[in-house]
Amino acid sequence: MKTILILAANPRDTVPLRLDEEVREIDGVLRQAGRRDEFELKQQWAVRPRDLQKAMLDFNPAIVHFSGHGTGEQGLALEDGEGNIQLVDAEALAGLFKLFASQVECVMLNACYSEVQAEAIAQYISYVIGMNQPIGDKAAIEFAVGFYNALGAGRSYQDAFEFGCNRIQLAGIAEYQTPVLQHNPNVTASAARLEPKASPVMEEELAELREEYEAWNEEVKALKKSLRIDDLTPKERIKLKRQIQEAETQRRNLEFRI
Repeated sequence: MKTILILAANPRDTVPLRLDEEVREIDGVLRQAGRRDEFELKQQWAVRPRDLQKAMLDFNPAIVHFSGHGTGEQGLALEDGEGNIQLVDAEALAGLFKLFASQVECVMLNACYSEVQAEAIAQYISYVIGMNQPIGDKAAIEFAVGFYNALGAGRSYQDAFEFGCNRIQLAGIAEYQTPVLQHNPNVTASAARLEPKASPVMEEELAELREEYEAWNEEVKALKKSLRIDDLTPKERIKLKRQIQEAETQRRNLEFRI
């Protein structure tokens, strides 16, 4: 059985979020899933930085889901001892997941501007989902429902991500391109340990595919960095967005082959 650990935080000095509704929807989806006996949902609320290690040690999750606020480069918004905001940066979060790299298969950061943290965590975890811009409550909930619906039906993390994005789109919400999947093919998820050892030829092909994947991954990062330049003209911004979509498509195609 795989444990899904929900870490939720909505500090009192931040905008209220519908986290309870998101968690209720996830719980409902998993209870109705065809493979419901394969998942166990655990929840931690009003999470403080000092709670993270203990929760991970107590529950040994395969999937970690954070719900709350994100601030981009500054970090994810957890709570301090008084319930106010306390930020945890990408480096600290990456360090945390490095300690649990042998057991965690997937991390979802369902928070605004969390792509920065997702990229850092993906150094150690095979599948990490973040958001490349603000995401509204409704879109965040729809994405989570689509993701766990697919996971509960036995689909892969890659497929579940696509289901989540499509769920947003089907709901008529424009934020379906906000979720971003970071897949590190060089990190072996625990579930993959039972696979037979690849032959030398396969290993060589995999190495070439991973090298090509990393090249496209760097291209996506560089293009997104260029998109943050303030003095871009509307035409330049549209062109960059198109290039990003094309690069992400190339990267996604390679993920299916690795």
